[in-house]
Amino acid sequence: MNLDMTKLEPLLGTIVSELGAAANASLVLTGERLGLWRALAESGPLTSGELATTTGTRERYVREWLASQASSGFLTYDAATDRFSLSPEQAAVFADEDSPVSMTGGFHSLAAVYDAQPKLEEAFRNGHGIRWGDHCNCLFCGVERFYRPGYKANLIAEWLPALDGVSDKLKRGAKVADVGCGHGASTILMAEAFPKSKFVGIDFHEESISHAREHANGLPNVRFETGRAQDFAGSGFDLVAMFDALHDMGDPVGAVAHARKVLKPDGTLMLAEPMAGDSLADNLNPVGRVYYAFSTAVCVPTSLSQEVGAGLGAQAGEKRLAEVVRKGGFTRFRRAAETPFNLILEARP
Repeated sequence: MNLDMTKLEPLLGTIVSELGAAANASLVLTGERLGLWRALAESGPLTSGELATTTGTRERYVREWLASQASSGFLTYDAATDRFSLSPEQAAVFADEDSPVSMTGGFHSLAAVYDAQPKLEEAFRNGHGIRWGDHCNCLFCGVERFYRPGYKANLIAEWLPALDGVSDKLKRGAKVADVGCGHGASTILMAEAFPKSKFVGIDFHEESISHAREHANGLPNVRFETGRAQDFAGSGFDLVAMFDALHDMGDPVGAVAHARKVLKPDGTLMLAEPMAGDSLADNLNPVGRVYYAFSTAVCVPTSLSQEVGAGLGAQAGEKRLAEVVRKGGFTRFRRAAETPFNLILEARP
């Protein structure tokens, strides 16, 4: 076997980096669950012993955990004092759940991906899907925690104002359906911002709806209901929103068609979908890499487990989404806004 070392060495370097990242992923989650990140942000710089005392954990484990995070560049080590700390940027990513760049939610979801690996392997063989509800709870919590910071930073301030006339309607008092709401983060944010409007969060996963109801903070203008995107109850909506949900649906055209049916004649369909170009080549980048991985493990199997089983995937792209929207009965479609992680799309009758 003749190997080109100029090609092999960079590949091996990438693999070593990947192995370290994969092995450390569970440790990031461990630090989040045990409060290690938060303690470093609030009290650092700390030695391993001081961090262990602060968090009620054992120093030997903490010492090794700190070394792992320092070697990953996730925290800062001062060799002169043997103390560890978080820079403002590191704290924003790992220690502040409300930060717009908080990323720990993604590590919660990784736990669910590994838990479901045997099911995914079987799905590859038989072509069947994996139902959303058949994943462990880490997925539902992780998805909420991954997307909520972006929603909190952008939904009220940027995305809704980018839609034609929608913010004004919401301020005056509108009727809104948030379809595929999961734990209800997006629904609650809108209900808090627009007290004169009425919001209903809808999801086919009953356990997620129960969680959303428990965390609705007593808001009088929001309710949560179990229902399917293709036939949920209600009509006369000014806005139907689907946040990072359409590509997971087995029948996305049916979901869009039902949204068209229940909207007012001057209503709006808002889609927040993962950022993607229209071709594989467009998406061979770090963001696309994350989304393709989760799409393989979660999004496509979820869609294939439902009726029709369209299997759009998390990197469907604007062109394919436009086709779905037009087949669902909408005539006007545009990109209203975007972030590094999301496309914000507007459809009108």
